[in-house]
Parts: sequence; C-alpha cells; structure tokens
Amino acid sequence: MGKEANRTELGQFLKARRAELTPADVGLPEDGTQRRVPGLRREEVAQLASISVQYYTRLEQGRLQASAPVLTTLADVLRLDDDQQTYLLELAGKEAHRRRRRPKAQEVRPPTRRLLDALGAPAIVLGRRMDILAWNPLAAALLTDFSQLPDKQRNYARLVFSDSEMRQRYANWEKVAPDCVAFLRMEAARHPDDPRLSELVGELSIKDPHFRQWWAAHNVAAQTTGVKTLRHPLVGELTLDWETLSVATDPDQQLVVWTAAPNTPSHDSLAFLASWVTTQQPTTTDNAPATRTPTGTRSGTQPASPPEPQH
Repeated sequence: MGKEANRTELGQFLKARRAELTPADVGLPEDGTQRRVPGLRREEVAQLASISVQYYTRLEQGRLQASAPVLTTLADVLRLDDDQQTYLLELAGKEAHRRRRRPKAQEVRPPTRRLLDALGAPAIVLGRRMDILAWNPLAAALLTDFSQLPDKQRNYARLVFSDSEMRQRYANWEKVAPDCVAFLRMEAARHPDDPRLSELVGELSIKDPHFRQWWAAHNVAAQTTGVKTLRHPLVGELTLDWETLSVATDPDQQLVVWTAAPNTPSHDSLAFLASWVTTQQPTTTDNAPATRTPTGTRSGTQPASPPEPQH
C-alpha cells in the first residue's frame, strides 16, 4: 500500500471503529431515532473530537491527511487501545521510526541462530509479514518440519490459513487465526510498500473466507504474549504460553518462544517431546536438507511412536 492506499485504509479503519461504539459508550444521549447502521454517526464523532463534520467525512473518505493531534483526539474519542492508536498513527505516517524505503531481505545473524539452538524450548524467528526466518529442532517437532517447505511457504499466517496440518494442530484455531490477521494489519501500516505483503493478503483473501471477513474488520494487534493449545500427534494436547522478544539488531525480527507452566501435564509432555527430539537426527535451523521430525508428514515418513509420557 502506498500513501493514497494508506489514507483509504485509515478512513476504513476509523469507520470500522466507530461502528463498534454506541452513544452510551461515549456519554452521548440516545436521540430515539432508528439508526440505519450500527455505531456512532460521523456527526457524533466530529462533535466529540471538536472538528467539523466535513473535515471528518473527508478523512474517512481518504481525501485528507490529518495531523497527529487530530488523530490522537480521534483515538481517544473512538476508545482505541495502544495497538490501535499506534496503527492509526503509522497509517498516517506520523511515527518517527516508520521506514520510507522498501526494506531489504532479512537475514538471521549467527548469534541468534546459536541462541535458538541453545534454548530448551520451542522457538522461531519471525520476520516481516510473519515470515519464518529460522527455527530450532523442538519448534519443528512441535509445529511442522519447516525445512520441507519452499521458502515462500515459510510464513506463519499462510500456514495457519492454508496448511491443513497446521490448522488441525491448533485446538483454538478460531483465536489464533484472527490474531494472525490483526498482526498482518499492523505490518501493513509499517510497510505499506511491501509487494510481498500485498501478495500474501491477496492470496489469503481469495483462498479463505474467514481471512476476508477478519481482514475487513480492520482489527489490529502487536505480537506480544498469549496462550495456544495444540494437539500433537505424539504427546497429545499441550497448552503453552508464547512470548515475543524483539531482536535488537533488527526491530522487524521477533523471537517467539513457547513454554509450559511447571508441574503441569503440558510441561511434562513438552519435556518428553524434547527428549524424543534429542534421540533423532536434529532438524537444521536453515535451508540445509531436512531430517526427520515428529510430524513425519512433510518428508513422507512416519516415525515410530514413542512410549506414552508420564503425567
């Protein structure tokens, strides 16, 4: 998306957010008339923000570049959370760190790869547009054998929506999938001129009606922390906390780590999976030839089932 497309997206984002509010939410009295569409009217938003209706209308139509103070006021009026306010300002080009040039191809530094291998927990490095840049053997065992995928397919959002194995792996897919869409929305504001991101959004919009619906909702979020429940073919169901850490040398790289609370069945199962992985030939964290992982399906092999973990 270029500047003009960003203005259009900003207007649609404002429209989507005001549709979620009622007059009572913002302290306005109900006037007793039937509303043709849900949410606040443009006139009400303009009144609360102390701007003209014409000004706000042009802003929603993508015909106007708003100032940072006006956008901050609108964020307060529309009850935007921190992620949504950041997204709004980035769409308007008001964030100092926003890049003006197309970003270069990302590379994971050797120290980061060594950190991945040293971690006793599943971990991956995500880049722009949620590309999977690197992973450790336990992450491959937990999710899928990334080394068996073509480079273009190594994208977390694409796998969540397009890969049947990954889709079935998540017991809470209905929560994981819309979160991916919200993360991509934030990426689109940070990198409006990224053709690969536009291609990814177009591809998933065509293939999946859920993606189209959630993309149209204009929800945004930053990748921070959360909980995911996975159904693993060898160790059963695991409930894992995930934590995102920024890579200091590249703010567009995120280290995502999955852990389980101590003294829980999930902790025991994850430890058992880790011990099983150490008995196999390790999966590489780069583009070297793949080796067998517990998922088995990528290489067409199925590992022998280990004994049941003790819970």
